[in-house]
Order: sequence, then C-alpha cells, then structure tokens
Amino acid sequence: MLTLDKITEIFFLADEFCNHFNQHIDECVVKLNPASAIKTRNKPCGLSQSEVITILICFHLSDYRTLKHFYCDHVSVHLYKEFPGLVSYNRFVELQGKYALPLLMFVSAQSLGDCTGISFIDSTRLEVCAKQRIHQNKVFSGAANRGYSTMGWFYGFKLHLVINDRAEIVAFQLTQGSVSDNNTNLLLTLCKQLFGKLYGDKGYLVKQAVFEQLFHSGVQLITKIKRNMKNKLMSIFDKLMLRKRSVIECVNDALKNICQIEHSRHRSISGFIINLYSGIAAYHLLPKKPSIKTQFEFDNTKSLQLSF
Repeated sequence: MLTLDKITEIFFLADEFCNHFNQHIDECVVKLNPASAIKTRNKPCGLSQSEVITILICFHLSDYRTLKHFYCDHVSVHLYKEFPGLVSYNRFVELQGKYALPLLMFVSAQSLGDCTGISFIDSTRLEVCAKQRIHQNKVFSGAANRGYSTMGWFYGFKLHLVINDRAEIVAFQLTQGSVSDNNTNLLLTLCKQLFGKLYGDKGYLVKQAVFEQLFHSGVQLITKIKRNMKNKLMSIFDKLMLRKRSVIECVNDALKNICQIEHSRHRSISGFIINLYSGIAAYHLLPKKPSIKTQFEFDNTKSLQLSF
C-alpha cells in the first residue's frame, strides 16, 4: 500500500538526485552573453522535477491501472497538500516528457543493484498491441516489430534483464522483439559490469568464441544443454543454481503485474519509455522481492555444504 512515508522516501531520493543532476548540467552548459542572448519566458512551473518523478514512481506502486485515473482521482484529491503546485493532467503529461532525461538518469544511478558474483539472465516480451491490430498500430511503426517467445508470436519489444541472487536488477536492455537472447552484442553490453557466474536457459547457448570472450572478461556463462548435445561435467552448486533460475521469472511477473510496465494504451514512444523506466524504479522500492537464500557452511571434515 502506498503510504505518506513511502511517498516522502521517494521524494527525498528523487530530490537529492535532481539537485546533483541540475548542478552538474549547469556546470557543463556554455552560458551566452546576457546582452546577446534571446529573451525567453522562464516562469517556474508548479511541479518540480523531483515531484514529477515521485508521482510517476508512486503510480506504479499504487493499485490504479492508468496514470490519468491515479493523477485525477488520487493525487489531485488526496495528495494536494503534499504537492501544492499541482497542474492539470494535460500539463503533467507535457512535464513528464520534459523531465524524461532526469528520470532515465535517476533509474540508472539509483534503481540498480550491485553484482554479487551470482547472476541470472532472462528476457520478457513487452507487447504493445494485440495481434489483430498490428497493421493499425501507428505509434510504434518503425520501432517495434514481431518477435517470438515461449508464449507465441507478439508485436512489441523485449526487455532483457540481469538480476543478482537478491532479485535486484543489475542490468537491463530494451530491444526489438525479433532480437534473439544469445545476440553477441547484447550479451557483451549486459555483462560489462558483471563478474562471477551468470545462469541462463537454453536460449543463451552461445558459440565457443563468445563464451571465451565473456570468460576472459570475468563472466562464466552457465546454461543447460539441449538433447542433441554432448553432456558436460557440472558442479553440484551450478546444478542447484540452475534450478533456482526461476527466480527471474518472478521478477518479470512483478514488473508486469505489480509495476505495470506492459500495457497497450501508449500514445507515444516517449510515454512507453517513461512508463518502463518508472516501473523499474518502482520495483527497486518494493518492500519485498523474491530472493535466493544461500548459506555456505564448513563441517569438521572441511567439506563445503550448501543450504537453500
């Protein structure tokens, strides 16, 4: 449930980040001579950057299914004291597009976990419209395309996730629906900040050259094998962790059903990106996440024991 304490916590994190972000931007911007500069209106807006980011993240933590109903029926009615400078909903939609860059930077800086040496990788589809309306969809024309997953054909994008054993998102990439999971450039991008072991399903079987490239960078990719492949030796720990790989499916389910990163009501690509990033930020602030409890113990014979 969305409480005032939670809203205050989100606003504090967003406001601290926006202050540092704006200070850094002001240092990088080249200032013109005031005499030669063109005079423009610079009337301050009722809602600040941090307030807009807070409202967007709070929407994904609420029980509302649409941003318009959340803003008009909840924020404007019950939270007008916390946000005294509220604007109309149409103006708020303009502001969220204006403050999209601080939101994207906030998610990249504040909403990602740290690599612990045990990571899981998977992808989930983000369907932007039903199959019957693919030819009528004009919003994502040229951006989205058809893809195939275990649930069949779809039209939209793919969200590729890497999580740690605490179910925190470590890295993510958004691609078109037709991009395969074992794409070389995609894997190298996702594994830039990783180390240790990375567990995936059979869709992440790669060529030996790609495996060695990842291994030299500090990442050992471990997957199951297909029926027509030769069996390979694997440690008991890796076999157990492959069985626990389903934890990333719980993360995908939480992103879609709790944080609502997938729906078919987008009116612009920028709105789709803002909804995705604010949903990822909301997931990071969830009080409970699915996780794997691993405990290492040594008995008297100095043999390693694992407990899950």
